[in-house]
Amino acid sequence: MSRRLYRSPARKAAADETRARIVAAASALLGTTRDRRSFSLQAVAKQAGVTRLTVYKQFGSRRALLEAVFDELATRRGFRDLAKVMEDPDPHRALWRIVSFFCDFWSSGTRALLRLHSAGASDPDLDESVRERNERRRRMLSVLVRRMAKGRRRDCKPPRDLVDVLFALTSLFFFAQLQTGTRSSKAACRLVQAACEDAVRRAGLGPD
Repeated sequence: MSRRLYRSPARKAAADETRARIVAAASALLGTTRDRRSFSLQAVAKQAGVTRLTVYKQFGSRRALLEAVFDELATRRGFRDLAKVMEDPDPHRALWRIVSFFCDFWSSGTRALLRLHSAGASDPDLDESVRERNERRRRMLSVLVRRMAKGRRRDCKPPRDLVDVLFALTSLFFFAQLQTGTRSSKAACRLVQAACEDAVRRAGLGPD
């Protein structure tokens, strides 16, 4: 007779709480440290008030921990709601909502997200993971552009060019560059929205 594994609900709850505390500590560390090289499992463990072994047992690697931070940020900012945005029958309105969403997401933790993206420079596997997450945004934009182009005249600019422009305009690094001096995140978002709308019009795919 095989023995069933039993996991205590209290033990699982404690493990989940520890995991959440570690992710929160990692996110805070990414948002405050000036040198990405100082981000380590030991530093996160100290920030979370646990041992390095505990962090390792929970995540297994620095990459897994960084991905958990990104996932937590995405969940907190409602990434699941993007599916509803994509269902909007008006692709131009959907684009405006997508731009607003990502501006809000980038502004919610700009420094931590920049550290997370730059960490990929020294970690090919992490870089691949970050690229794949960004490609999801490109795929959404591609769907909207195809919907805009449907039924349009054939001499308009190829949708692929517009997708690439919109992808660049809605990136974290473009948004971060706009957050300079006294410009607020809302003001930066308005600039991104205006640039995207202008790109759509120049491509001949503006609203009828």
